[in-house]
Formats: sequence, structure tokens, C-alpha cells
Amino acid sequence: MEKRRFGNTDMSVSVLGFGGAEIGYQQATVQTVDKLLGNALEAGLNVIDTAECYRISEELIGEAVSHRRNDFYLFTKCGHASGLDLPDWDPKMLEQSIDRSLKRLRTDYVDLVQLHSCSEEMLRQGAVIEVLQRAKEAGKTRYIGYSGDRRDALYAVTCGAFDSLQTSLNIADQEPIELTLPEALKRNMGVIAKRPIANAAWRNGKKPEDTYQHTYWERLQELQYDFLNQEVNESVGIALRFTLSLPGVHTAIVGTANPDRWRQNASLLSRGPLSDEQIASIRQRWNDVSHGQWVGQT
Repeated sequence: MEKRRFGNTDMSVSVLGFGGAEIGYQQATVQTVDKLLGNALEAGLNVIDTAECYRISEELIGEAVSHRRNDFYLFTKCGHASGLDLPDWDPKMLEQSIDRSLKRLRTDYVDLVQLHSCSEEMLRQGAVIEVLQRAKEAGKTRYIGYSGDRRDALYAVTCGAFDSLQTSLNIADQEPIELTLPEALKRNMGVIAKRPIANAAWRNGKKPEDTYQHTYWERLQELQYDFLNQEVNESVGIALRFTLSLPGVHTAIVGTANPDRWRQNASLLSRGPLSDEQIASIRQRWNDVSHGQWVGQT
């Protein structure tokens, strides 16, 4: 699997990364996660991304693959108390959250700790950034990043404090292409695309039950991309290749609780990047329909 140098870091990351939200929210079994991550790591994936608020995700990952810690880069996020007896974004809570993540993940350090959807106002106060910087100095994380969208993400990129940006980026969520990607590329930051296939919200031909996917479903009804009428694997492949063809993107985080889905996702990339003409067509359709009004979705 293709690897890309992750900005100014010493990491070369696989273009597909594993997102840990689904295994946590769906409360997958350790056996399932062991098989899923084992297959993925053996096939060349080397990025695992999770968060403190993905229910039991960190525990599952720690139990399944901590014994082979040197085989992958481990990313997590902080910001939500998620059971700790302090408010979200409280500096003391953040310190406790990072320590709790390390314990759950059964490791002494992570490769990247990211502030999770933190507001520009909170970032400007500085205390939350200082917590991550101290964690880095203490060896609890090798790098620090920001995960979020819109103007909050733009401030995070331009403030100079972070090594990386994780942001929603896909055929139904293109605001970052002009808002944050150029600034991140200018600063040689690592860029992680989350929701890179727009949750495949079109796949069943009807509005998803999960409200988290509704905005993408509604946008896609207006965008009416021709390729969405193709067989699902074909349309998902085009969507994923679009995201990974954008300048500055290093890895796309795809979540699944299906042990076989990883190999399917990897095979979708075998055709390589989309052509300039395909990218231009998708971009033009977005610009024609969105009228500059559709903002990034967290």
C-alpha cells in the first residue's frame, strides 16, 4: 500500500488509515477487532485513529494490537470529558484524559494527540494547546494535532502550534479544499481526511436512519453526481480516490466493524488517483450547487 510522508514528521503513513469510531459505538468484540486490525496491519495499513469519546474503542484497540505496538502509528484525540468528573476542555481534564487514553490503549505513548473539535475561541486562550505541548515534552505523544472543521480549523492551521490537521473532506464536504488545505500544505502539515467517502450515504438509495449522515445525503440529492448511479463499490471507489487525489492529503481514515471491509477498501485504490478531468468535474458540480454556502461537517 502506498505510503506518504506525513508533513514535517518522521512518519510515512499509509494512504488508508483505520478509524476507530464504529468499533466503539457498535461495541464490537475483541475477537472482531483483533481480526480486523490484524488483517489491515498485515496488508500494509499503518495508521490507527481513535478518540476518548468513541466509547470502548480505545480499550478494544489496546487489547487487540498493543502487543505489536511498533507495527503502526497510533493517533487519538482529547477534549471531551467522557466520564471524567471535570468540564470538557478543562486543562486538568485534558491531562487526565490523555493519561486515561494511554492506559486504555496499553501504551506509554501515542504518535499523535489531537484536540477534538475545539473552538477557535478556546484555541485562542492557549491553555488547551499548552496541555498538549506538555504531553509532548513528557514523551506521552510524539506530535500534536487538531481535528475539526470550518473557521476553527483554519485558525488551528494558521496559529502554528500543530503538526497536523484532521478534517472532514469528501465529495459532499469540499470547503477545506479552499479554506484549510492550501494553508496546511504551505506549512507542510500532516493532513488526515475524515469521513472520506461521505459515509457512503447514498449506498442504499434512501435517506439513512443515522442522523449523522443526513446532511451528506441531502447534499448528494442536490449534487446528483453521475457516478453515484454506478454499482456501489464503483461509486465508493471514485469517492475515495477523489479525496486521496487532493493535494496535501496524506491519509484517509475509514471506519468499519467488518473484518473484510479493509481489503475491499484497499482494492478500490488500485486504479490510482482520479484524472484531472474527473476531479475538475466533481469540483465544478460542487461549486455550481453549493453556491459557497455549504460548510464543513464535524
